[in-house]
Amino acid sequence: MKEIISAIIVLAALGVIFGIVLAVAAKAFHVQIDEREEEINDILPGANCGACGFAGCAACAGAIVKGTAEVSCCTGVGDDALNQIAEIMGSGPVERVKTVARVRCVGTSEDMKKFEYQGIHDCLSATKVGGGSPNKCAYGCLGLGTCVKACKFDALKIVDGLPVADERFCTGCGACLKACPKGIMELVPVDATYFVSCASQSNAKDTMAACKSGCIGCGLCVKKCPSEAIKVANGFASIDYEKCTGCGICAEVCPKKIIHKL
Repeated sequence: MKEIISAIIVLAALGVIFGIVLAVAAKAFHVQIDEREEEINDILPGANCGACGFAGCAACAGAIVKGTAEVSCCTGVGDDALNQIAEIMGSGPVERVKTVARVRCVGTSEDMKKFEYQGIHDCLSATKVGGGSPNKCAYGCLGLGTCVKACKFDALKIVDGLPVADERFCTGCGACLKACPKGIMELVPVDATYFVSCASQSNAKDTMAACKSGCIGCGLCVKKCPSEAIKVANGFASIDYEKCTGCGICAEVCPKKIIHKL
């Protein structure tokens, strides 16, 4: 009986000692957290998508408070939430250009396929066989939905073999851009009027052999654009949306009709 009582006393004493040690350690190593971090973290979407460049929403909130990240660095919050964060940080209303993800490809017809891919349903896996693509165009969309899986806001879905973003849910976080092994996803201002739906870097002859709708880099759009808002580089055309006035001349003169009105 004495042994049992002694054991209980020893355990109780150890508990008290360890409790005191933990209390002292907690006080000694306590890190003061700015309450603004918690307020901002509560406003952030909690998707931890990493588009802001930080490990998660908590890290993003901490960076905003420390001044190492812009108030608007999270693309996943709406305008109201963004201005709440700005108010917490003592800055004025924040304006930003809302963007939406779009794919630079229209090649979905059967005659554009080099062979029928039967492997893992993943774009990156498909690039490991058949010279980098089961399509004749080495730059074409594979349509296997790796970008869809990467989107944490359920804004993307595959329609007729190509990813299509729902503007209501797309935050412009860029996760789909990082996930696409072909690098043909682009963030476009939501109020843009025209879009070049091709990113083939092949020469004109090879592009036409692989895809009837591919950009051949002829430069007619560049010559006719009155605002110098379009250029051809790496074999395909791109629009500078800050300069584009939406006149539509580029779409009218494009011989391949690859410049589409949104």
